[in-house]
Amino acid sequence: MRDDEIFEFNVDLQAAFMQYVIARPEVLDQLPDDFQLVILSDDDPALSWRNLELLKEQGDTDKPIVIVRMRTQELVSLTTQPLQIFTPIAA
Repeated sequence: MRDDEIFEFNVDLQAAFMQYVIARPEVLDQLPDDFQLVILSDDDPALSWRNLELLKEQGDTDKPIVIVRMRTQELVSLTTQPLQIFTPIAA
């Protein structure tokens, strides 16, 4: 997958995540105020790897990282298959 394709796909995944959060506002209570979002695909390991590489290359070390695992081939099923959201734990 080319970088521009990864970018477009990640924009779509972020939009799906936002729709999920809008439908479940209680999720916002679990998220930090300012964070980096990393989406890891359950069904596309190459995309997950690339997103982790992008975090390493472009990440902001001052912001907590929120990792979301989701199936990326079936975005329409987010209502029946909840996302797995991993947030930082306060020390």
